Amino acid sequence: MFPIPNGCGPLLRIQVVVAHPDDETFGCGSLLLHACVAGATTAVTCATRGEAGEVAPGVEVPAGGLGSLRESELREAAAFMGVRRVELLDFRDSGMSGDAGPLTLAGADPAEIRDAVREAVDAFGPDVLVTLDGSDGHRDHAIVRDATVDVGGELGVPVYLHCLPRSAMRLWAQHMETVDPSSTYLHLGELGTPDEELTTVFGTREHLPARWAAIRLHRSQVSPFEGLPEEVASAFLCAEHLVAVRPAELLS
Repeated sequence: MFPIPNGCGPLLRIQVVVAHPDDETFGCGSLLLHACVAGATTAVTCATRGEAGEVAPGVEVPAGGLGSLRESELREAAAFMGVRRVELLDFRDSGMSGDAGPLTLAGADPAEIRDAVREAVDAFGPDVLVTLDGSDGHRDHAIVRDATVDVGGELGVPVYLHCLPRSAMRLWAQHMETVDPSSTYLHLGELGTPDEELTTVFGTREHLPARWAAIRLHRSQVSPFEGLPEEVASAFLCAEHLVAVRPAELLS
């Protein structure tokens, strides 16, 4: 198990809180697989159904819409990774930019988002919360991060940010400048969490085949790792990079 305060051991309950279906796999897949092998009980709470996402070429959206399709992919991938509980919070995907309606994460009252996350956390009773660091420039990721950190502080539950290390993001940006220089992400400034701020790093290369299998269960989406040189993909997929955040007294 990855280092956790208080020596919780294999009975640990870990809740991953994310914004969109596929964040749990593209972002935290190896961590969830690692936790499953260690005997921990895991849950995924997802704020939206990813309605604003782009659809991979050749994928037909069913009558229920993209959100319905992505929810089913989330549930399939989570089951594959041994996740015991999956919950959707029913906010709408805000997209990368533009006006956000009141039902979207970006348009909702932050207190409403915190209340929804708090209810999900109360229902599962985790020992540890994990959420994405939001350093990729997507506003929904940052909103869910802030709500999760706040709820962890209120309830006294340790929170870890699952990070994109800046060193890996620089490798990715160099590659993208040669294959897709118009990528929106290249114009967001320097991305990723500075490597010197990381508090927990551990290898998960043994889970790589299962991680790829879980990624491909999100058939409607093109993962950010597709087509990357092995060196670049490995920087993201073969190690977990975390930052422990408040409450500090629980993380010492």
